[in-house]
Amino acid sequence: MKRFALVAGFALATMTMASAQQVGVPVCDDFLAKYEACVTTRIPAAQQPAFKTSLDQTRKAWSDAAKNPTAKAALEASCKQTADQLKQTLAAYNCSF
Repeated sequence: MKRFALVAGFALATMTMASAQQVGVPVCDDFLAKYEACVTTRIPAAQQPAFKTSLDQTRKAWSDAAKNPTAKAALEASCKQTADQLKQTLAAYNCSF
């Protein structure tokens, strides 16, 4: 039983670290964390894959942009704009942030 708990704990920690990849721009990282929490706790299971795909694509695009000094300068505004747009969509699922 202890071995199962240890393996399950490691798997959970690994998934959490993978999903919590930081972009490096606080506004973006904050939004992504809240978006992910909304998807995993409020969105019905049947609809989660589409939202998770969107989340992963957004995280990758922002991570890539953060690596480019020119793009990183505009990233905070882009993250705020995306967050404002998605807040309306996610409000239907009782997500607020």
